[in-house]
Amino acid sequence: MRTALVVLAMAPCVAGRASAQSVPDGVRVLRDVVYARVGEKSLLMDIYSPENSTGPLPAVMYIHGGGWRRGDKRQETPLPLIPHGYVVASVNHRFSQEAIFPAQIEDCKAAVRFLRARAKTYGIDPDHLGVWGDSSGGHLAALVGTSGDVKELEGRVGEHLDVPSRVQAACVYYGPIDFIAILGQKSDIRRGSPGAPESQLLGGPTLEHRDLALRACPLTYVTKDAPPFLIVHGERDARVPREQSESLRDALRAAGVEATLEIIEGAGHGFTRDENLKAMPAVAAFFDRHLKALK
Repeated sequence: MRTALVVLAMAPCVAGRASAQSVPDGVRVLRDVVYARVGEKSLLMDIYSPENSTGPLPAVMYIHGGGWRRGDKRQETPLPLIPHGYVVASVNHRFSQEAIFPAQIEDCKAAVRFLRARAKTYGIDPDHLGVWGDSSGGHLAALVGTSGDVKELEGRVGEHLDVPSRVQAACVYYGPIDFIAILGQKSDIRRGSPGAPESQLLGGPTLEHRDLALRACPLTYVTKDAPPFLIVHGERDARVPREQSESLRDALRAAGVEATLEIIEGAGHGFTRDENLKAMPAVAAFFDRHLKALK
């Protein structure tokens, strides 16, 4: 039986109700759960679950955006999914100014392993796990999805190195996917320059780090064993070209993997609350179909 998990990153251990402004009624939250340590740095996640749930629930791990160099796990994008019957874990990872790639994917895989290893503690069904992310977090979510058995990206982060990091479903919001192809696509930032987010992730200009750029590309790892994908992109996104999402969809379909691309009319890069709510029915239906239907 395949199982699904919804994860949102957190840090250790303050249980209780979050403020009504940020978390829906009826949701229990654990803040700042430590899922791993790298040197003296603690890697944190917040874990949300329905207050009145009984038995283990599917879980989805959410990875925030911010160009791999800023952002925080308290981003509100995934919270509307929780009332649909999911545990959501929202995670932080090391930023590019702290460590270049592959540190970020190693952190995210450590978070998946942590959730699976501690499933009983957090009321999670360890066999029903999904991943979701936006922008740079969408890139990492796509990479988690396509690189389930890729040892070179597993790293040595965390205490559960023998636990699988494969997920059963992946949702990507407007993620940069191919750092080389994007150089020839229209964007409102100077792609490939030393100051570009992906250049900072790689440790220098893209074309001077071509091998690492290919290693960071989710397309590199696509096989028929990848989980189903839902890809969501804004119609008016001027930062991450729509071609990036199209290339991910096309590569997955070519491998025989289910992949759907939803375009949100009028939306740019970084959805507003209303735009996110507009996309949420498709997101909830996608995870329901691939996480809950597995039981």
